[in-house]
Formats: sequence, C-alpha cells, structure tokens
Amino acid sequence: MVFLKRKKPPLIGIDISSAAVKLLELSQNGSRYRVESYAVEPLPQDAVVDKNIANVEVIGNTIKSVVKNSNTRLKHAAVAVAGSAVITKVISMPGSMSSDELEGQIELEADQYIPYALDEVSLDFEVLGPSEKNPEMVDVLLAASRKENVEDRVAALEIAGVKAKIVDVEAYAMENTFSLIADQLPEGGDHQTIAIADIGATMTTLNVIHNRRIIYTREQGFGGKQLTEEIQRRYGLSYEEAGLAKKHGGLPDNYVSDVLEPFKQAMVQQISRSLQFFVSSSVHRGIDAIVLAGGCASISGIDSLVEEQLGTPTIVANPFINMVLSSRIKPQSLSNDAPAMMIACGLALRSFD
Repeated sequence: MVFLKRKKPPLIGIDISSAAVKLLELSQNGSRYRVESYAVEPLPQDAVVDKNIANVEVIGNTIKSVVKNSNTRLKHAAVAVAGSAVITKVISMPGSMSSDELEGQIELEADQYIPYALDEVSLDFEVLGPSEKNPEMVDVLLAASRKENVEDRVAALEIAGVKAKIVDVEAYAMENTFSLIADQLPEGGDHQTIAIADIGATMTTLNVIHNRRIIYTREQGFGGKQLTEEIQRRYGLSYEEAGLAKKHGGLPDNYVSDVLEPFKQAMVQQISRSLQFFVSSSVHRGIDAIVLAGGCASISGIDSLVEEQLGTPTIVANPFINMVLSSRIKPQSLSNDAPAMMIACGLALRSFD
C-alpha cells in the first residue's frame, strides 16, 4: 500500500469526513484546471467517529453512490487520513544515500520515532531537501499511521469498485489546495502566516500555513452538528429533517436571532481559542489572514463576523474560483459546497504531481 507516494493514473479525490463523502475529479489544460465531475453524499450519524471509520460497509456503499452520482469514469482514487491519526517526524539522513538505501535505513531506525510496533503501522517518507543545519544531510519527512486507518479506507473504496492509489494526510491535502486560493490573500500568501479554520460537522481543524507550508495543526471537537442538534431540539424535528432545514431553509422567523446567531458567535470563539493556542506555542507573532473552510464556512456573513471580531482579514475558501467547469457541473451547487471541498480538491490535485 502506498502511503503518501505519488503514482500516475488520473485520480479522483475522495474525502471521507464525519458527515459526508465528497468526490472531485479535475483535469488540466495548460495552467488551468477544469472540474470534470463532483458529488457529495451525506453519511448516516456515527459511520465516522472522531475521524475513524466505524462502519466500513456503510462508507463503501456511500462511496459507491457518490461515484455513480458524479458520473466519473475513473477507478483510481486518492484518500486521506486525519492528521491526528498520523505521526510525522522530520529526521536527517546522509545526502549521499540512494532512495533504496534511504528506505532500508529508515525501516531500521523507524522504531526510535514511532510509539507502535512497526508491523502495526503503514510507514512512508518523503525527502524534503538539504538540511539547513548540515548541507551533507537531507531532511526526510517520516509519516506513520496505524494500519487499520489506512486499511479501512482502502477496503471502503474496494466495496465501491475503486482502487486507492494514494493515502495522504488531510493537512497535506489542505496545503496542496492552498496554492489555488493564495492569490485571493494579501501578498498572495508569500512570507505570510495564514490560518485555515476548517469547521466541519463534528471537528474544527486549525491548519496554520507559513510561506505555503503547514507549520501547525490542532483539532477541537466543535462543528455544525451542534447547530443541527439545536434546530432538532428547538423545533421538534428529526436529525435528518433538521439537517435539511439548516441547508435549505424553511425554519421559523426566530431561527436566525435565537439559534443561528449564537452558533456563529460560538464559532468565532472557537476560532479565536484555536488561534490563541497557536500564538502561545509558536515563534510566529500572529496571523496575517484567516481562511474559513468546511461546511460551516458557507453560513452567510460568517467571514465578516470573524474579521470584525478578530481584527484579521478573513475570506471563505473557494478553490474553484479560477477553474473551468464541465457542462455537467451546476455552478451554484459547486459554489455552495466549495468551502467543504478543500481536502477533496487537494487529493484530486495529486493526479498532477
């Protein structure tokens, strides 16, 4: 199984989150990307718990239906495991080694860095380049995840008749997509420290990117599910009905002032708290801009609220802004889902490595 590696057949990006499976297929013409197919399929509650797949069969069947609805013909995919499920370490190795020698040496030394038995983990590495401390050494990024994290995703894809070619890490997929939104930021994101707050259904992930590389990731249990449950409780709806009402409207007039506004305030507090953790643990003094991603970033006006309360320029992520769309893609639908497609997009981009 390839874990982090780059291989050649064209790939669909498949992002398995706690609330949905998202699929994206891109093609490239010159320097422009084109969205060939995309689909989002909701998941039943508790199919994914704390970023771990709890029910492989349910996920597999959902992937099957997302593949069918997207009309993609591709059968190879890139998927990702959560950052919290991966141990990464940058180690230095002699620059004179061939990649085979490097691989052998890393396998010999890996147990120093990995707190699990090596037969329980999927291990991979990527050479980052010459070491700043010693030009004769190279820095190597070592990544390891427990085998079940990788195998569950591979098995779910197999149920849908799709082969996993790449198992990536969500944070690196996010970093990959960052290049598509950088020009919407002050100074194109160069020499900047940018926070991407990805607020999903159950988890808020803060990725901080400095000079276009991820330098910090933190996950906290907070997400749109809390809003869905509050709608459910207050208006006597089922969880499914509450989710649909949240997305499509039709709730009583007091919904905005009594339910939505307090949730937006809680969201701002959550982002603020995550940023405080980063600033207190980092040599970087502050954040130059905030990018909002994930399903909750689609809430109307959340970007201006964050910007106003935190005093930092804030945008809602849309990686498709400069892309061409195939005729079968509905622009409005893609635009609504865009903030939640950042990881799927980073995975789909692996086709062009």
